[in-house]
Amino acid sequence: MDGLTRRQMLGGSMGLAAAAVPFQEPAPPRSRLKVVFVGAHPDDVEGAAGGTVAKYADLGHDFALLYLTRGEVGMKGKSKEEAGSIRSSEAEKGCEILKARPRFLGQIDGSTEVNPARYDQFYGLLMEEKPDLVFTWWPINSHRDHRAVFTLTHDAWLKSKKAFGLVYYENTGTQLFSPTHFVDITDQEPRKKAACFTHTWYKDRPDLALWARVDVSHQARGFLAGCRYAEAFVAHSQNRDFDLGLGARGERR
Repeated sequence: MDGLTRRQMLGGSMGLAAAAVPFQEPAPPRSRLKVVFVGAHPDDVEGAAGGTVAKYADLGHDFALLYLTRGEVGMKGKSKEEAGSIRSSEAEKGCEILKARPRFLGQIDGSTEVNPARYDQFYGLLMEEKPDLVFTWWPINSHRDHRAVFTLTHDAWLKSKKAFGLVYYENTGTQLFSPTHFVDITDQEPRKKAACFTHTWYKDRPDLALWARVDVSHQARGFLAGCRYAEAFVAHSQNRDFDLGLGARGERR
């Protein structure tokens, strides 16, 4: 863990709240699952859960990455239309690396809406995928678009009468996050890195330092999970018959 301090491993959202939970023996992989990852912008899912996406692909599960927006805001010197085109194209390239199917849901970066019409629209689009599991942003988050994605997804879960498993992922803006599961992504880390590096917009924003933050998170979560690199998740406590379907080292319940 070169360059990773004890403070980085234990600080912020990287606490040890879940560390006392004992590991269970890995379950054998389930039959083919339909898994959906929902993010607000291109690069959300890749940075937060790209290794787990790649692991699902390696195991032959069926999955899709849903982006609420095309990332129309944040590229210097580009109109919203130009930025959205560039960033969605980059997302498609990243999904190709991860062997995922991308889908863009039509809202606008920085102007996401949560209202009755948007609830109904999102529910219809999500349920078209017939998901067994849905991953989305943890609700206590510094970005309003991320919080909007949580709200829309959570409402769809309730409206479906909790028909699919609901799982939350994190990033550096996430707060009060105590993982229930860790997924060992050591073998998938190179593909996740390649997918993240298809996103070029943040290179003009050194304050974002996307990969540096992601790499620190990998190492910290790997330290807690007992492997080199890991991603962390919270499974909703009211899921029925919950199983990530990974049969992976580092999965914890």
